[in-house]
Amino acid sequence: MKKITLVIPCYNEEENIDLIHSKIGEQINSISNYVFDITFIDNCSTDSSRRLIRALCEKNPNTKAIFNARNFGPQKSPFYGLLQNSSDAVILISADLQDPPEMIPDMIREWEKGANTIIAVKASSEENKFMYSLRKFYYWFIESIAEVPHINGFIGYGLYSKAVIDNLKKYHDSKPYLRGLISELSSNMVTLKFNQKVRLHGKSKAEWFTMLDIAINGVVNHSRVPLRFVTISGLFLAVISLLISLGYFVYKLVYWNEFKLGLAPLVIGLFFFSSVQLLFLGIIGEYLGGITDQVKKRPLVIEDERINF
Repeated sequence: MKKITLVIPCYNEEENIDLIHSKIGEQINSISNYVFDITFIDNCSTDSSRRLIRALCEKNPNTKAIFNARNFGPQKSPFYGLLQNSSDAVILISADLQDPPEMIPDMIREWEKGANTIIAVKASSEENKFMYSLRKFYYWFIESIAEVPHINGFIGYGLYSKAVIDNLKKYHDSKPYLRGLISELSSNMVTLKFNQKVRLHGKSKAEWFTMLDIAINGVVNHSRVPLRFVTISGLFLAVISLLISLGYFVYKLVYWNEFKLGLAPLVIGLFFFSSVQLLFLGIIGEYLGGITDQVKKRPLVIEDERINF
């Protein structure tokens, strides 16, 4: 029989570990024509998550665990968990229960019909309205500038066939952006919509800086539009500056004695162009940082321990 692995990334989810495991069990126990196993990849939790995962692994040999040596962030750890499987299909689902396990049978049915990627897309959300609107704006923005299509509302939850996982293994990306890679690699994709519930237990570990890092990483990995913006804007500002300077020069020649420049234009011009330069250097720096990460070729994750592999 074909084998399907469910990968559950987690970090400090002690209140959800047993619950997500039992919820998934309810769904897969009713499907008899596949072999299932569950892999928790723990991002160095500081609560009792590891103890709970160990207990689940002791009870069931089909429940596995990868314990990271430290917290490698919310992008690297799930991606690494996907790559550790050679199953016929892999389902990535978060441990916070905001990704409804009830969609698993639907995903498998779509996979049986021939789709190699089945992704869950948020049609609506019960989260904070401001955050939901901000995310929608980001999805619109990156879809507008990216070199490959991006899916509005896709956060990673989905079923990926072995062919897709094998293609992901070819990408030696030290800071992968899974949402963009799936859009790039999947030729036969099906989307299933769902309403995202609020977290039942615990708090989201995605801080503002973490979300900003993910957003910038998505832009840097899949678009060169910011670099084009720097080039075109630099050229435009250079032309404007030249015209202004020529205008001042001509005005000074015509009205030599009456014309007095004053400090205001100089101060305004200095601060304006200094801020523009800092912005442009920041954009270029993000791309240089991405190149630096690639050149170093550091591993995605350093493991501390594996159980039941």
